Order: sequence, then structure tokens, then C-alpha cells
Amino acid sequence: MDAHRRSPVQRRHRRYFVLMGVCLMLFVLAWGVVRLWSVPVAVGMCVVAMVIPPVAAVIGNRREPGERWWDESGDPESDRWWRELDDRGDDKHPQ
Repeated sequence: MDAHRRSPVQRRHRRYFVLMGVCLMLFVLAWGVVRLWSVPVAVGMCVVAMVIPPVAAVIGNRREPGERWWDESGDPESDRWWRELDDRGDDKHPQ
């Protein structure tokens, strides 16, 4: 499947899993291989790997332009009410 044909959800999932795969690989390589030559480098790799999960969570949950998945609650009455408020707010703040 071409990258341009993936849905925004698929792109977010792919980015998240790639980052988490890199994180896991850094841990495994650090303590399985690199520590044999240099413990400080292995510790540095683990520090980098430690930063990746929160970054992956932010990137995995970032919406793309035009996405409105966070707006729909599943309750038709609530969704109608919020759309009405959004429409009213567009008159006050044109983009």
C-alpha cells in the first residue's frame, strides 16, 4: 500500500510502532552488544531509548490537518450541540 493511500490512523500507528521498535532495539543492542565494548555508551543508548516512548506517544496522538476524530463522542445529541457551537464560533473568528 502506498504511503499516500494510508489513512491518518494507519500513519499514526506506523510512526508510533517504528519509534517504539527503535527504542526496543536500542535497549537490546545496548545491553546485549555495546556494553561489551563500552558501558558508558550503552548507558547513553539507554538514556536515548528512555526518551523515545513519550515522544512516540505525542507523535502517535498528534492529529493531522483536517482530522476531527477527537470531536465525535458517539452521542448524537452531544455531537449536534458541539457542531452548533463550532458553527457559531466560526462567525466570531473567521480563519
